[in-house]
Amino acid sequence: MKTLKFILKVLLVFLAAFIVWILIPRTWSALNPQKPPLGYHFMVPLRVALLTGLEKIVNTSPEVPDNIEAFTDLEYGKAGGKSLQLDIYRPKDSSEALPLLVFIHGGGWQGGKRSDYLVYLIHFARKGYATATISYRLVDDDPYPACAVDVKDAVGWLFSNGEKYGYDSNRIALIGGSAGGHLAMLGAYGWDNGSNSNDTSMTSLPVKKVKAVVDLYGPSDLTTEYARKHPLVTALIARSWDDSPMLYREASPISYLSSDDPPTLIFHGTSDMLVPVIQSDDLKARLDSLGVPCEYYRLPLWPHSMDMDERVNIFCRDRMEEFFRKYLL
Repeated sequence: MKTLKFILKVLLVFLAAFIVWILIPRTWSALNPQKPPLGYHFMVPLRVALLTGLEKIVNTSPEVPDNIEAFTDLEYGKAGGKSLQLDIYRPKDSSEALPLLVFIHGGGWQGGKRSDYLVYLIHFARKGYATATISYRLVDDDPYPACAVDVKDAVGWLFSNGEKYGYDSNRIALIGGSAGGHLAMLGAYGWDNGSNSNDTSMTSLPVKKVKAVVDLYGPSDLTTEYARKHPLVTALIARSWDDSPMLYREASPISYLSSDDPPTLIFHGTSDMLVPVIQSDDLKARLDSLGVPCEYYRLPLWPHSMDMDERVNIFCRDRMEEFFRKYLL
């Protein structure tokens, strides 16, 4: 009988501790609304918080409101017989050339689709920005450098078509999450300096840089011991580190950093088990050493894809708005 009581007490203590663990993040954030929201570190308490309604997943498929104009399935190039497309959204009642925010989806270079970021596209179009989202070749279609070439071509197309679609091609920002963050950084920091393209007409254009870049937990250095052994990275490069170390360096955004790079905004969860937060720590240090404006938010105890949580998503959107007002408006 005593043993049973002891076991019950232990279980009650663990249950109480678990409940407190779940309640602490929301309580802490309510008391500190201007600070990055606190997470749960482990997936089990996060899932419980989602199941109980303490946390909510963002709506990734919002309806396009009547006051937003959508230009969908625009072809910016072709590769391997495949049509490469993008979508553009802008407020209907605006006659001025708006800043353009270009979102690049994630998915480990193996999956994802350009509509994944509708939650951001619609939000910022409502705020008075033009927004765009692009598709690119995935690993099953063609390994690196295909995805980087496609992003480069899409950005080149967007630089050339601002007048037609009502945005200012001199005020473009790239935003991406995870693999999309990696590709956004390559595009923003000058990957390949214009020598590779599916569209030969692009090679004669002067190299232009975007005005800002937002990296949501994207890998910036594929040469670390962890990265060069990770199956997603080796699938992207399609060669081992031992066979082609130069390809891993070439595919790393940090290889292109320079003092004239665009202002950079970084978000990363400290409990990210897929892309270690040290990737963003190192990127921030390198940008600071070059004098490139950089704002960095380490979100405590959040995992990868943290901005799919509504509370984190709102925090990221608010910080993005402040960043874009500073560097695009």
